[in-house]
Amino acid sequence: MEIGSEVHIDMFDDRIEIYSPGGMVSGISLEGKDLLKIPSKRRNPILADIFSRLKYMERRGSGFKKILADYKGQVEFDETKMPVFEADNDDFILTLYNLNYGSSYATQANENVIENVIEISEEKIKKLMPEYSRKKLAKACEILKMISENPNISIDELRIALDVTDRTIARYISELKDKGIIERKGPDNGGEWIIR
Repeated sequence: MEIGSEVHIDMFDDRIEIYSPGGMVSGISLEGKDLLKIPSKRRNPILADIFSRLKYMERRGSGFKKILADYKGQVEFDETKMPVFEADNDDFILTLYNLNYGSSYATQANENVIENVIEISEEKIKKLMPEYSRKKLAKACEILKMISENPNISIDELRIALDVTDRTIARYISELKDKGIIERKGPDNGGEWIIR
């Protein structure tokens, strides 16, 4: 009912912030409170009851508990990255931290991608495709880089990213397949690329 306002979801590398206009039902602030002991109150008990019976609501008043329990159960969990809940009369803000941000897991995953991309050098493609011009070699390398970063990328997504026609991307993909550089496993939707 807040005029001129709406829910906002802001995504950053290290966190997601969800802003919702309208604070807690009772208007209380969450600062310094034990989130596990805050009683559940609904703005519209009749609507909440209908959603509960239709199985659209799992359990009333379990949101804080579920979010906190899910965080604590993660491998990369540490106390400094606990979700932050802020509320007053007018606003509700939830900050969810990325548990993998800056961790050794994320660094290792990123290093693996970089290693794959380094292996796909322009020289390697030049040997396999001597007929390619410098411009075509650059495009082919770009396709392989995108595939190594996202093996599930679709041909249409590649086409859009490279700003080429359907026919052009089809030709690149066909030539890369023919030379045994890439292979498609599974269907066009839901399959993945493998770089040889």
